[in-house]
Amino acid sequence: MNAIDEQIQRIEDKVLLLLKEYTSAQKEIQRLQKENNRVNELLQSYNNETKKLNQKEDLLKVSVENLTDQSKKDLEKRIDSYLKDIDKCLALLHS
Repeated sequence: MNAIDEQIQRIEDKVLLLLKEYTSAQKEIQRLQKENNRVNELLQSYNNETKKLNQKEDLLKVSVENLTDQSKKDLEKRIDSYLKDIDKCLALLHS
């Protein structure tokens, strides 16, 4: 009987260990799902902002025809700056 009791105890210990690991894995899954949702929301926000900036850029291109050369250069610098910021944000999301 002693050997059977020891086997039962080992099985119980293994079941308890598996239960702890399962609970830990479930918590990790929930945490990762929350993080994934947050990143997806952030990505959607950046995509919306990108669309808005692209629309503004299109409008600016139309109005650029009336600008002086210096104004065009300044505008190009600002647009390049915006694009660099967007690229940085996208790089952060993909890392």
